[in-house]
Amino acid sequence: MKKVTSHRSLGQRLSGLSICFDLDGTLVDTAPDLVRVTSEIIAKRGHGPVNYRTARNAVGYGSRRMLTDALDNVGDAASDQDVDQMQAEFLDRYAESIDDLSRPFPQVEETLGTLIKLGAELSVCTNKPGWLARPLMKKLSLDRYFVRIVGGDEPKQKKPAAAHIFEAAGHRDNTRIVMVGDSWPDVRAAHNANVFSILMRYGYTPIPQIRLRAGTRLSHFRDIVPTLCKRYE
Repeated sequence: MKKVTSHRSLGQRLSGLSICFDLDGTLVDTAPDLVRVTSEIIAKRGHGPVNYRTARNAVGYGSRRMLTDALDNVGDAASDQDVDQMQAEFLDRYAESIDDLSRPFPQVEETLGTLIKLGAELSVCTNKPGWLARPLMKKLSLDRYFVRIVGGDEPKQKKPAAAHIFEAAGHRDNTRIVMVGDSWPDVRAAHNANVFSILMRYGYTPIPQIRLRAGTRLSHFRDIVPTLCKRYE
């Protein structure tokens, strides 16, 4: 088969392909707002701002992990009840200012548009609660690219469970599903679902990415297009 050299000649090359995207650290740089709110919450216990780089790497594990890591780093042995209260306040504060500093990563919108033109169906598979994920996507005008957004509070099991990917994709044909993410829950879910995974190098993870054993690792979001066109040519 002739090697593909341009998007223009591809037609519907990716027709029938379901691409599931993680949100935080993959589509949107949400760390600035999440780290900001973490610092605001622990400040009420007399602590200074969290280390941005350290806190950024915990984003993929959720708000509770961000809070407990921040407390551990300053030697604050907060009780589970205290953390419950802090997490509830965290979510309220974050929901009120969810897009203050968060922005899509470079090339995201252009690439999503190209993938749709090539026939792919796009969905969001995020451990972020759906009631936070959908407003964020709408505020950033990204929701228009996706047929469904499935938050971590909505499937029976969230990532790293395979069920989350299948619900986001809308089917279970693992030969026609791709998972694009940035951290362990994404790649582990892809392994569990036996689907091809793409790991974005710029994302959030405390684990060295090479240890995650993704199908491939990319530095630029735009590179998703030629990677998938080559794989499915």
